[in-house]
Amino acid sequence: MNTAIIVAAGSGERFGSEIPKQFIEINGKPVIVHTIERFQDAPSIDSIVLVVAENYIPQCEAVVAVYPKLAKIVAGGRTRAESVRNGLRAVDPECDLVAVHDGARPFVTIDEIERTVGKAKETGAACLVAAVTDTIKSVRGGEIADTLDRDKLRRALTPQVFRKDVLTRAFENADLTGTVTDECYLVEKLRYSISFVEGSSRNIKITHPDDLTFAEALLSNEDWLIANS
Repeated sequence: MNTAIIVAAGSGERFGSEIPKQFIEINGKPVIVHTIERFQDAPSIDSIVLVVAENYIPQCEAVVAVYPKLAKIVAGGRTRAESVRNGLRAVDPECDLVAVHDGARPFVTIDEIERTVGKAKETGAACLVAAVTDTIKSVRGGEIADTLDRDKLRRALTPQVFRKDVLTRAFENADLTGTVTDECYLVEKLRYSISFVEGSSRNIKITHPDDLTFAEALLSNEDWLIANS
């Protein structure tokens, strides 16, 4: 059994909206619903645990009947890492692999989910990534210190998929403050090897209002919708 934890407990503070970005509607459906649909349709995913702010649980319970894989809805924590831990505690004990995904990433494709889960099945841990196309500088004080080799750099996306026992160990006694920005960070602390799977730059996390313009354009693209249905 493989379970997806979809993390959607953010407040939307950076987005500058009274409504958290994952609940803003695009093409007639909230962002989080678009995201749930990707995992509902992914053959490798057997169940979904949705993590949201406690006051949004009643609103989300209305979609359970529509998406059979949506097994549980749990309250998030003070940080993203705490929210993932809460979701992990709700995962079925018989689960083999856990895929953690940002609720505000509705453009992940079924192919990306399948390839990342497949790689984690082989190696125990896999992270979806995308190439870095900009020239990246390291800085020191008020000056540029160095230019990094972007061929050796990747942007971490989601899903990030792990054997359940590996992810559970990573969260044991971990400091879940704001410095933990993804699950790979914690698994890296175990010195456990993490494979990577190349993904698309379209798999953006909706973070700022300008991202909605891109989101609306992509979700209005009939070819994209057909390819990812």
